[in-house]
Amino acid sequence: MLRCVCLVGCLLVVIPARGETPAEPSSSKPLQVYILAGQSNMEGHAKVETIDYMSEDPQSKSLLAKMRNEDGTFRVCDRVSISYLTGRGDNSGEGVGKLTTGYGSRPKPSEDGGKIGPEFTFGLTIEEHTDAPVLLIKTAWGGKSLFYDFRPPSAGVYPRTKNDIERDRNHEEDSGKYYRLMVQHVKSVLRDLDRVVPGYQDDQGFELAGFVWFQGWNDVVNRDVYPRLPADSEQNRFEKYSEWMADFIRDVRSDLGDVDSSAAELPFVIGVMGVDGEHPSPDHQQFRDAMAAPAKMDAFRGNVVAVPTGPYWDEPLGAIASKFGEVRQKSYQLRTKQRGHENHDGSMSKEQQAEFMQEFERELISEEELTLWKRGASNAGYHYLGCGKTMAQIGEAFAWAVLELQGNSGDSSN
Repeated sequence: MLRCVCLVGCLLVVIPARGETPAEPSSSKPLQVYILAGQSNMEGHAKVETIDYMSEDPQSKSLLAKMRNEDGTFRVCDRVSISYLTGRGDNSGEGVGKLTTGYGSRPKPSEDGGKIGPEFTFGLTIEEHTDAPVLLIKTAWGGKSLFYDFRPPSAGVYPRTKNDIERDRNHEEDSGKYYRLMVQHVKSVLRDLDRVVPGYQDDQGFELAGFVWFQGWNDVVNRDVYPRLPADSEQNRFEKYSEWMADFIRDVRSDLGDVDSSAAELPFVIGVMGVDGEHPSPDHQQFRDAMAAPAKMDAFRGNVVAVPTGPYWDEPLGAIASKFGEVRQKSYQLRTKQRGHENHDGSMSKEQQAEFMQEFERELISEEELTLWKRGASNAGYHYLGCGKTMAQIGEAFAWAVLELQGNSGDSSN
């Protein structure tokens, strides 16, 4: 039995049926190194408690079985190690260990954060279909843009806007800071592999096997760098993102060429932002198109692919999130005494407003929906609702995309 995953860029991933027996490990084979980079959704804000929600969906139930041991505890990968550079503000740090849950967003980089991002099922899937040892080098920080924070060297120094100057932000000296941190960390880890990969021997060597990019929110919401265009314009207002993304791919390959000569063809996956699922706003659709565009460039054909993540948005949870949005809006209307609403004349006390809102929410959101929400969601919409099911499926899709670019198509004999 085969399953297929469609990707942007004219690639079709053919996936073997679940339940295949992973190949036996071979410590003599070169270490396979994968780089995962981006902002908050690459960090991952899905609480581990939401993962069990996958058991309610037959399509994700089998993936859940791979994430757990027979006793219900979560897998600790035998052959997948991880080095994770993350942090808050200027305080970046590293978490190192065998891949398992807890390598999502971390307030303290060296401590289990109780969350997952795409890394867990990405590593599980790669491990299942190779007999070589694997290392994930993950670099992700919340609230980071491509136009400034991860700005690639080829794009030049970020030109500050009038708003930047007035608000004293986005200083030129920090243009591309997180791009540099990413590259520096990758090289630092590769120079000292036995520190993060138990049993690694220098004579076995390593190969850069793939790069996954998952980012976008700080760019799609920015109207300063990407100004709105006239309503009749056929231009994509985010076309500069496509240009900078292409620069990013070329620069990453060039900068890592001194540690692996094959980096010029490094398989590269662009995780296309999928917040709101199959029903994005016009702006978000334009941004998705801009993100995916480099995968269609002739120069990248066959070694860059864009993976849509919208199909993994959880629609039932998304519908409940919309209702919570209505609740917040109604509360705001009461507090601000908006015309045409129940407290337009300011006659309601705070206690009366609270009672009104309790009844409003009770009528709008059922007990069944509240139970479903508590089971499957743990964060805001821009973090894919903090849904473990969504993060798990995205991570698996990224892994299959890399395997296809490698030419493996799931053949674990490679």
